[in-house]
Amino acid sequence: MTLDKGDCRPSIPSRRTSKVEFLFREWRLSGGREYLPFDCTYPELSLSNREILKDIANRFHMMRGSKIHFVPGWDCHGLPIELKVLSELGGKAQNLSAVEIREKARSFAKAAIEKQKSAFIRWGIMADWNNCYCTFDGSYEARQLRIFYQMYDKGLIYRSYKPVFWSPSSRTALAEAELEYNPEHVSRSIYVKFPLLKPSPKLASLIDGSPPVSFLVWTTQPWTIPANQAVCYMPESKYALVKCSKSGDLYILAADKVTSVASVLETTFEVISTFSGVDLESGTCTHPLIPEKVSPLLPANHVTMTKGTGLVHTAPAHGMEDYSVASQHNLSTDCLVDEDGVFTDVAGPELQNKAVLEEGTDVVIKMLQAAKNLLKEEKLVHSYPYDWRTKKPVVIRASKQWFVNLTDVKTTAKELLKKVKFIPGAALNAMVEMLDRRPYWCISRQRVWGVPIPVFHHKTKDEFLINSQTIEHIIKLVEQHGSDVWWTLPPEQLLPKEVLSQVGGPDALEYVPGQDILDIWFDSGTSWFSVLPGTDQRADLYLEGKDQLGGWFQSSLLTSVAARKKAPFKTVVVHGFTLGEKGEKMSKSLGNVVDPDVVINGGQDQSKEPPYGADVLRWWVAESNVFTEVTIGPSVLNAARDDISKLRNTLRFLLGNVTGFNPETDSIPVNNMYVIDQYMLHLLQDLANKITDSYKQYDFGKVIRLLQAFYTRELSNFYFSIIKDRLYCENAEDPKRRSCQTALAQILDVMVRSFAPILPHLAEEVFQHIPYSKEPKSVFRTGWINTSSIWKKPGLEEAMESACAMRDSFLGSIPGKNAAEYKVTIVIEPGLLFEIIEMLQAEETSSTSQLNELMMASETTLLSQEPRTIAGDVIELQGTFLINLEGGDIREESSYKVIVMPTTKEKCPRCWKYTAESSDTLCPRCAEVVRGK
Repeated sequence: MTLDKGDCRPSIPSRRTSKVEFLFREWRLSGGREYLPFDCTYPELSLSNREILKDIANRFHMMRGSKIHFVPGWDCHGLPIELKVLSELGGKAQNLSAVEIREKARSFAKAAIEKQKSAFIRWGIMADWNNCYCTFDGSYEARQLRIFYQMYDKGLIYRSYKPVFWSPSSRTALAEAELEYNPEHVSRSIYVKFPLLKPSPKLASLIDGSPPVSFLVWTTQPWTIPANQAVCYMPESKYALVKCSKSGDLYILAADKVTSVASVLETTFEVISTFSGVDLESGTCTHPLIPEKVSPLLPANHVTMTKGTGLVHTAPAHGMEDYSVASQHNLSTDCLVDEDGVFTDVAGPELQNKAVLEEGTDVVIKMLQAAKNLLKEEKLVHSYPYDWRTKKPVVIRASKQWFVNLTDVKTTAKELLKKVKFIPGAALNAMVEMLDRRPYWCISRQRVWGVPIPVFHHKTKDEFLINSQTIEHIIKLVEQHGSDVWWTLPPEQLLPKEVLSQVGGPDALEYVPGQDILDIWFDSGTSWFSVLPGTDQRADLYLEGKDQLGGWFQSSLLTSVAARKKAPFKTVVVHGFTLGEKGEKMSKSLGNVVDPDVVINGGQDQSKEPPYGADVLRWWVAESNVFTEVTIGPSVLNAARDDISKLRNTLRFLLGNVTGFNPETDSIPVNNMYVIDQYMLHLLQDLANKITDSYKQYDFGKVIRLLQAFYTRELSNFYFSIIKDRLYCENAEDPKRRSCQTALAQILDVMVRSFAPILPHLAEEVFQHIPYSKEPKSVFRTGWINTSSIWKKPGLEEAMESACAMRDSFLGSIPGKNAAEYKVTIVIEPGLLFEIIEMLQAEETSSTSQLNELMMASETTLLSQEPRTIAGDVIELQGTFLINLEGGDIREESSYKVIVMPTTKEKCPRCWKYTAESSDTLCPRCAEVVRGK
């Protein structure tokens, strides 16, 4: 396939002028959810799945006459590559500068791109592979920085000190899309006492003269207790003052949780009194580890009664909701944990330098025991966020980061999503739910392999510098030299002269370049601005895995809405993940990861891993339900290979039997064709319409199901078996044979075009072997399926279905026997059914009529009343058929009888039908054909 290098559009004649534009997020070298950590170059089936799905869509729209804008590309930045490089270098990595790390990461990315590009080409992905994009291209990076500044200038990007998901194993902030949740994570959950310090007026009246009271709090993160600033309650809920039967201590907890918490603590609680949550207002309690520190009681809507005690320990530096409470009540948000997930000296000597998720948790629990404020510890298996690159748990930690303000953007985005078509439709709700759960978007990362955030920080003050002059200067430098300039050029050259003179000049520069880079989701999420042509810059289609509802789909939407109040896509197709044959997740540790190139070319031991070829891989991708998880394994691949083998046999039959046929001169007009041939064209038009609609809905699995049903049931099992006699035994130019060939040529054309987007190699092979093609062309240069409205003849269905009902009765009465050894008499009472069947056989008895061809008998007799005499060794079958024409206006039920008896004729040595007078003479039909020759 020749492609124009300039704009990546296939050189094909266009039947219409509208242009369909596609934007797909190409394989991200920054890692995919199906990969194990750092394994960025290992090709897996989720990759081939989405690449092939995109190619099928592209080929379909191209065949329909659209110009396709499809630029293959790679997301090249991110932690997986950086960490891969560092891990390969081992101890040497500590001495590398940022520039050296970036150089090695770029080399690694380029090598991986070439490997993946070769795989894509082998899979039959059609694209201009000499003109791709990479996110480390200077032009791409420059456009990304322009979007960043547009959003900053609108007040949508800001720097703030907030809690974010932090990966100690990667030493960087993470966005929620970079998390995966481990359902088997084990936490040390604890029940803690917060002694009452100052009761609210209502509470004071309830406990007057009582022994000391404590608030009962449950947490799964004991390491956050040292950072506690408050205890939150739900104002509308009921709370209870209870007495412990074991210790006699008084506790306060939610009234709904009294029984369950007492059970966990292996005791019973006596409820002394109940009161509303609002009655706790203005009360305080004592910090369980720091007696001199006050923890106020504060109302909060995020408190729930599903787990715990109905009272929530609040550490603003380590929780999103906690931070919100702190903002409302002016609480401290000091963070006691550093970038490595270790307690700082501010946490105190007992905790300093201890990892919070390991020894730090143990020490905090022991400190609570010593303070006599620990009631119980227990192991809890629950879902917990992990860094999806390193597969290690994350923490929530406050730090200074760059954020996107999503408040107004989310509202607009959700309105715009109502106009976007989601396939499947449920994906829209899933994406909206993810948007709703996202309070803000942290877009800064503390790494070096990426696009720098183009901001200069003051050396001594908490100030930063960015404006239209600085950004334009940096964009020009990045366009010319790439983003490496941020690390290679001295700071004074990164600033324009007019700004430099205002901030101390080259000798006393007050600012230094910031060291944060942009989140890779911002990297890939701005691809609409860099890849799509024109001012509108909207794609007809985005296609990706369902994990991208919170990733690329979402970051693309948010950046586009923030920059220009438009969604970047018109349609979003979401596919499922690839699972092992038994439905298990693919994992190298389980040994069930399937390499698509091994599927195509075979493994080292080809008796165990045979080569299936690219078309089998593509067939499996298309056949799988695009919208749910799909399974793969030897049995699935063998089934796909068998399906294609049956299809190839069908195509061989079609190709072989249109030899010597020229559609331009030999075709029979539709109305003059045999009824069964007309009927096949009627079915063919219906098939073509359904297949086209299925492609439009990106339901490629339905395309395959429609094709399979047609070439197995309608063709191989029905039509081909009926017409073989006409094809092989009639005179080559006989109109009866030409009628059949006319239908076969149309069937071949429709079928090849139907599966061409899915099996391009097979389709091209067939097109090269069509015998009547003067100059074989690529099937992709000749347009989509072309049918005629005159093929549609609903009335034929009654004729064929009624005749087939009689045929089925006949064949069912002689299981396993040769139908040609029998003659059939069909008796139909006078009426509409008789008139319909009479269309297939005008004479009373015939061995060459259309009805007899359908029956495949020696001869068929059609009568309107039963014969006077019937031989003794006959089979009599009775049935009825309801005729329903013109939408129910014509309805008539008729009865029929099928009489089956052995033929008295001999087997013709030429056609093998039992229509000859003797075994050594030709039947009348064959004799006539031979005489004609």
